[in-house]
Amino acid sequence: MLYFLPAPLKGTLAALSVLVNTLVLFPFLMLFALLKLVLPVIAIRKGCTVVLNNIARLWIGVNNLVMDVLHQVDWDVRGAEHLSREHWYFVTCNHQSWADIPAIQYVLNSRIPLLKFFLKKQLIWVPLLGVAWWALDFPFMHRHTKEQLARQPELKGKDIAATQAACEKFRYTPVTIFNFMEGTRFTLAKHKRQNSPYKHLLKPRAGGTAFVLGAMGEMLHTMLDVTIVYPGEHRSIGIWDYLSGRIRTIVIDIRVREIPTQFLGMDYENGRETRVEFQRWVSGLWAEKDARIEAIKNENRAQA
Repeated sequence: MLYFLPAPLKGTLAALSVLVNTLVLFPFLMLFALLKLVLPVIAIRKGCTVVLNNIARLWIGVNNLVMDVLHQVDWDVRGAEHLSREHWYFVTCNHQSWADIPAIQYVLNSRIPLLKFFLKKQLIWVPLLGVAWWALDFPFMHRHTKEQLARQPELKGKDIAATQAACEKFRYTPVTIFNFMEGTRFTLAKHKRQNSPYKHLLKPRAGGTAFVLGAMGEMLHTMLDVTIVYPGEHRSIGIWDYLSGRIRTIVIDIRVREIPTQFLGMDYENGRETRVEFQRWVSGLWAEKDARIEAIKNENRAQA
């Protein structure tokens, strides 16, 4: 173990290791992505998907191993005992820092299906990455702007239908869809600007989550309500802090929740009562999460 190394050197070694890991595995990812793209045989495409997901898990696993070798982090993980890779999940989490995603990947990799994000459909044209995202079955959103809908009312409802068709493949293959409900990282400036009613959180944006549940409601019945806390940290945390081992303790609390049936496949835009009820449900989740963060911070203060 290389805990004794100075933080700048550990950060450099970690960053180089992630880069080398990426350079080694990316050609294999692209090879199977291109095979999946050009070969029309369904069985081959499904086989490529399995290989591609395993490559992504391997990439995360190697990065996690590097972190274990370089850093002595006290991982306080709660509620991960009964998770399964054979289940469909919707995962949401408060957004504290750039370190959130690698920290969540560290805890959830191989415990649940590979984390995937809804992406704007235009991103499929990003060189190399667009093909990789497509190959890994990241769902692409089909959403029209309010201006487009005003000009062409006949497009109303087609966003969800197009996204549902794109997500049809997930009906038979377990998937995890990840979404930060706050939409952006927490900062005191953003908190003040929003006049957020929560002490430790920004206001949640219900629309993005509603779109996911509207498009995939028949498949996603279970939510993993993840709360991430960096106890003792009173400053903005960056990815460099994670890579260099400056974060000493990370608490990840996971609550398994069944999503209310009325929100599965809902028409959020056009159903006013459903929209109000969903926003109320999300606000309740966020109030509980805010109280949970306060309790975790109090635990840490008591132990200090």
